[in-house]
Amino acid sequence: MKNIDEIRKKIDEIDRNILDLLNMRAEMVKGIAELKRKKNLPPFDPSRERKIIEELSHRNKGPLTEKDIESIMGAIFKIYRGMFRPLKIAYLGPEGTFTHQAALKKFGEKGEFIPCKTIDNIFREVEKDRADYGVVPIENSMEGVVTHTLDMFVESNLNITAEILLDVHHYLLSKEKSLASVKKVFSHSQAIGQCWNWIVENLPDTKLIETESTATAVKMAKREKNAAAIGSLTAADIYNIGVLAERIEDSGENITRFLVIGKSFSGKTGKDKTSILVSIKDKVGALHDILLHFKKNRINLTRIESRPSKKKAWDYIFFFDFIGHKDDINVKNALNKIEKESVFLKILGSYPVGGKNV
Repeated sequence: MKNIDEIRKKIDEIDRNILDLLNMRAEMVKGIAELKRKKNLPPFDPSRERKIIEELSHRNKGPLTEKDIESIMGAIFKIYRGMFRPLKIAYLGPEGTFTHQAALKKFGEKGEFIPCKTIDNIFREVEKDRADYGVVPIENSMEGVVTHTLDMFVESNLNITAEILLDVHHYLLSKEKSLASVKKVFSHSQAIGQCWNWIVENLPDTKLIETESTATAVKMAKREKNAAAIGSLTAADIYNIGVLAERIEDSGENITRFLVIGKSFSGKTGKDKTSILVSIKDKVGALHDILLHFKKNRINLTRIESRPSKKKAWDYIFFFDFIGHKDDINVKNALNKIEKESVFLKILGSYPVGGKNV
């Protein structure tokens, strides 16, 4: 049996080969980045990244798992993505919000991140080419949909390029030393809702004050006496504030879904999701007729939401998410039928199904 030194020597040799290959890959990526710039092609291609992960996972014989491959390649993509021209990413700020965390997860540390005060501002930054992409929250597994994001898609011409799934963990942050000293808690309404049972049990008489973001809450809690905030560990590090209680969310499966918005569509990967909005005709059974086309074409719906059209009282627009790509034959058939039977249909985007590791 080989001794430890011999094995380590072999590992060192493999590591040097990996380094050479990574640098060789970087040169190839640089060449593609230059060609994309000359041809005015979108710099971010999530469908290509997903295909690479799927191909490597298929070839993998272990002991690395599929999740390991996803994590390793996700890290490589993020490093290379910002190596030659850092992407400008608009997100719901300030620094330290969960939207900021989602943006960092997808685009890495090398991006140029632009904090925005509102979801409207994120859309505007991308529309006016002051940002390459935007990251917006769309739904939480506990609190449901972010309606303002849905409303923005009605008027905006931006597309959904990718989705990001983020495990959300909440922490009670404060400069106080004990829960007994906390008389008020700042946070975003969604964060308060996600920690409601913990708050009732541990801080029943505490005043709750809603803020525009969890990061804003942390800054306010740091300034005020007898105050705390519900926020992330990232925010605790950024704003240098202590942690009074860890993981205070009520559900162990607290996941927030974010969308990457831009001006391009993603290609097919075989594991895609499509989002559309539809204004249906004012007649009996109109929604039922629309849903039948999904069933007939064996399309799995993952979400349906309705929002007021804001053009006429009791007039609604429906948002659908479903598995499949807009270029799949069965999806094309369904969308053609739905368009003919609707006031209008708008494809918001087809994009790779998000994973927790990328």
